[in-house]
Parts: sequence; structure tokens; C-alpha cells
Amino acid sequence: MNESGPDAIRREMLKLAAAVAGTAAVTTLAVPGASRAATPSCDAGRASADATPRQTEGPYFTRKSPLRASLVEPGLSGTRIVLSGPVLTTDCRPIPKALLDVWQADAAGDYDNAGYRLRGHLFADDDGRYRLETIVPGFYPGRTRHIHVKVQPPNGPVLTTQLYFPADEARNRRDFLYAPALLVAVPAAAPVMTATFDFVIATG
Repeated sequence: MNESGPDAIRREMLKLAAAVAGTAAVTTLAVPGASRAATPSCDAGRASADATPRQTEGPYFTRKSPLRASLVEPGLSGTRIVLSGPVLTTDCRPIPKALLDVWQADAAGDYDNAGYRLRGHLFADDDGRYRLETIVPGFYPGRTRHIHVKVQPPNGPVLTTQLYFPADEARNRRDFLYAPALLVAVPAAAPVMTATFDFVIATG
């Protein structure tokens, strides 16, 4: 279903504006050429890290998505990408079996609001790591490329946020929800497009 009609856009902009009004302002300038996730990782012996920032759910979340680690289906166009990383506590402990619920637009900027195309949920493994196969989402009016994610430790609080890429995408600077702390890290060269992001959850 195409979500780019004027009524749909107006509804989303009103919801996004209300969400932003109730939160602290975020930085809206991307750093050209940067390829990093600004949310600190727990690598290199770090003992703690800041929690991943929350962002609005938006108007297109659908409950009861299918269990699957790949959103790629036959006939789906777009650039394929593998997104992976750990789910961690703020004191850098892995969170085994964390639930990740993911939804996004297709390469043309359309969401499937009738079915479950480019929607699904998966679980981190026993080491707290996740791996998702999907495509790079397209643009739609008012938004840059982004992927929606809900992350929940077993019996814990839900983190709702959005991931952005790449850092030098011009539309990032024009999207008032964009935050550098939510950039995925994309290696400069790889045989298959990959991205990483550390989800850090405040569980206390």
C-alpha cells in the first residue's frame, strides 16, 4: 500500500511533531563521509555505554509480525543489506534472547500496511547478537532512509527507535528526526553490503 498520499503524510508529520515536542532536541547535522554509530559500543574494554536514544514509533507499526531473520522475499527489489550487532545493557553485558521487531519502507518508499512485507521479528542468540537480512529502504516525503526497530530484553522494557544511513546522505540533514547517534556503521568496502549497530538498553 502506498503511504505517500497527502492525508497519510499529514498524519505522520503531526504525530512526529508531537513526539519531538516531548523530547530533547536532537542534532540534525550529518558529518559527510562519516560511517559510525555514535551510540558508544562496549568494545575496547569499555565498562559502560550510553543507552540507545529512543525515537517515535510512527504511524505504520503492525503487531504480530512473522518470526524471521530475513525480510528479503522473491521479487523484492532494492539493495540487499545485512544488519547485525549485539544487544547490550548499559554496563556492557549481552542480553541473550532479546526480541527485535523490525519494519520499514521498500525501495520505492512504500510501506505494506495490509500485509507483512518488510516486517518481521527475530531474537538475539545466546550471546546477545542479532543478524537481519533486508534491503536499503527508500525515501518518502519528509523522511530520509530509516528502519524502525523495537528491542525488548526478556521480560524487560521496550526500546523503540529508528536507524539511519549512510552518514553522508543529504536528506539526513533535512529530516528533523534524524540523529547521528542512530547511524549504523557501514564498512567502506565489502563484497555484500553490511551494517552494524549496537543496541544498548537501560534495563534498570
